Formats: sequence, structure tokens, C-alpha cells
Amino acid sequence: MGIFETIIIAIVEGLTEFLPVSSTGHMIIAQNVLGVESTDFVKAFTFIIQFGAILSVVCLYWKKFFHLNEVPQGVTGAKAFLIKYDFYWKLLVAFLPAAVFGLLFSDAIDAMLERVEVVAITLVLGGIFMLFCDKIFGKGTKEKMTERNALMVGLYQCISMIPGVSRSMATIVGGMSQGLTRKAAAEFSFFLAVPTMLAATAYKLLKLIMDPVQRAVLVDNMTTLIVGNVVAFIVALLAIKFFIEFVSKYGFKAFGWYRIIVGGAIIVMMLCGVSLEI
Repeated sequence: MGIFETIIIAIVEGLTEFLPVSSTGHMIIAQNVLGVESTDFVKAFTFIIQFGAILSVVCLYWKKFFHLNEVPQGVTGAKAFLIKYDFYWKLLVAFLPAAVFGLLFSDAIDAMLERVEVVAITLVLGGIFMLFCDKIFGKGTKEKMTERNALMVGLYQCISMIPGVSRSMATIVGGMSQGLTRKAAAEFSFFLAVPTMLAATAYKLLKLIMDPVQRAVLVDNMTTLIVGNVVAFIVALLAIKFFIEFVSKYGFKAFGWYRIIVGGAIIVMMLCGVSLEI
């Protein structure tokens, strides 16, 4: 994979990782259009450059990630701890369901990831749902997340382990189902992406490092990984800003139609005999 292919795939990752359109589906199309062979390194590359996208969230919302609440006088013990670390506590509550589910069903998830027809179908079905989700849930009124809300969003996130569903779509819908505003639901989805994607990336990277052959491949392609992460970081930063403004004004219908078009494109490519691999 050359520098041109590296930059294009990283742009696709940065653009689609936090939008409710499934980065997996876009990776299928991008890799095949570019003629990039789906080797073990390429599969690892698409996971590792998520780190750049993660950093974009932390950079954009650094005040959230590095701010601790003041504890009122007289409040001590567990209650004081939960007040002070409220942001991290709710992220942990939302993260745990996917962490447990992912560890238990890792092999089954990887097997589904190899089935391109699953990605195409879930893209289309998810797109149809997004055409109506604004009417189903409304704009919402809540700006703050409770522990129960966080847990429900975390359970919704488990659905996104089906390739093509989109982690962003599942968690935003989960937030809207709890009465959060579009903006609040989207922002919590971004926050939750940090521990979720970091854990998934670290797990995949660790498996590669434990294999001497794959470890050598990673070292030999370090420049490719660095370029990919830098590009993904910059593009994701711009994509997040665009998405928050767009969805606050116009909702999710446009993303629904887009998902249907992309899923349909994959189905047409398959029917035409194009060999698609992830």
C-alpha cells in the first residue's frame, strides 16, 4: 500500500468514523476502488488509524476530558467520588456492555466482518430506519446524561458490533431514545468512542504484536501508520464539527439516504461479480 492509498483510506476513515454511515462499508468500497489487497497489515491499518480519530475527539472536547467537578462541602465518600468524576463514571457505565459483549463474542464478530453482504444489508436497513428516527424520537429536550441513560446507550452500542450498523448511529439513536437532544446524543456518542475504539484498537494491536511475523510487518510500515493517523486526526476533527452543526439543524434523514445509496452500491458491485473483501 503506497502513500496515496494510505492518505485516501485515512481520509475515508476520518470522514466516516463518527458519522452514522458505517466506516466499514466505506472501507470496502475505498479498498476495492484503489485496488488495495486485503492483507493482514491492511486490516490492522484500518484499526490502528482509529487512534488518530480518537485523538480528534479528545482535542476538540479537551475541557470535558480534563475537567473534574467541584464537590460541595460536606459531601464525602462514594457520593463525592461520583460527583467529582461524573463524566468518567458515565463513560465507564456506557462502555462496559460493549466491552463484555466484545470479549464474549469476539470470534463471531470477526466472522461477520468477513461477510460483505451483512454490511450491505445493514447499511440499507439502517438507512431506512434513519429516514424516520427524527419522527420516532423527536428532537429531545435533555442535555444531561444520567447513569441509566448511559447504560442504555451502552447497550445500544452492542448492536453496532454487527458490521454496517455503525457505532455512531447506534449510540446516537440510543441517546435520542433516552430523550437527549440531537446535539447531546451526538456528543456523548463521540465521548464514548474514545474508550471503545481505544480498547478495540489496543486489543487488535496487541494480538499483532504477539505474533513475531506481524510485529515485523508493523515495524516496517511505521511511516504508513504515522501518516494514516495524522490524516485521520485532521479529517475527523473537521467531520465532527460539520456533523454537530448539520444534525442539530437538519436531523438524520440525509444520512439515511446516503446509507441506502452506499449499501445499494455494494450490493450492485457484488451482483456484478466484483470481489469485495474487508
